[in-house]
Amino acid sequence: MSLVSMAEILRDAQKGGYAIGAFNCNNMEIVQAIVAAAEAEKSPVIVQASQGAMRYAGIEYIAAMTCLAAEKASVPVALHLDHGTSFAQVMNCVRNNFTSVMIDGSQLSLEDNIALTKKVVEAVRPLGISVEAELGKIGGTEDDISVSAEDALFTDPNEAEIFVRETQVDALAVAIGTAHGQYKGVPKLDFDRLEEIRKRVDIPIVLHGSSGVPDEDIRKAISLGVSKVNIDTNIREAFMNAARKVIAEHPNEIDPRKILGPAREATTEIIREKIRLFGSSGKA
Repeated sequence: MSLVSMAEILRDAQKGGYAIGAFNCNNMEIVQAIVAAAEAEKSPVIVQASQGAMRYAGIEYIAAMTCLAAEKASVPVALHLDHGTSFAQVMNCVRNNFTSVMIDGSQLSLEDNIALTKKVVEAVRPLGISVEAELGKIGGTEDDISVSAEDALFTDPNEAEIFVRETQVDALAVAIGTAHGQYKGVPKLDFDRLEEIRKRVDIPIVLHGSSGVPDEDIRKAISLGVSKVNIDTNIREAFMNAARKVIAEHPNEIDPRKILGPAREATTEIIREKIRLFGSSGKA
């Protein structure tokens, strides 16, 4: 089927009390793994690309590969810009058939974040493209965005209510204690804050930095209103661990297919596990 809007599948997830996995891609094998996992689990899925991924693979390649994978798939697939930081970048994704964009104005003041997000919503909603925004600063590093532990700010529930009312975004990424990248310890999520945000906003909530968060905490976050869960680091770990294993066992191997093939299979398996955790298996 053709690519679908992220808002469409997130609304169903919110009503059904489950979450949709949003998995970052960097190359052909990872795109294939994401869609293969979704097909195997009969789950809707979000393929997302960061600024770094698009610099590496090229936005045209990312879009073309995902469009082809979606056309061949029997499950709904959305193509999403992860952590877009400018209006120009958003519009470039729109021109390349993305069905959803994230505009990350979390480094700005509340007023400026609202203004930038409104501009994006007004430009892309008539085209049927959904918009995710972020309020609060999620710690860690995600390609071009780096937030130190000292600068990480949890989302204020009152500001979340104002932000959603003013911008009319389709989904809101919140900062409740997760971080991008690999954790040095076990993250402690502020579930009371999440519950208060849920009371004040009636749109899908997004959890970034979810790799490494204990399964029971993911389940609880979903029960409190999270409808989209982002996974990137776990994908990289599975992919590279499998590739390293092949190279260690066969140091003279020169066929990239024999290295990247097992890496793709390992990535598919970790994504299937996440889909089952999020409760979206069988929801396509």
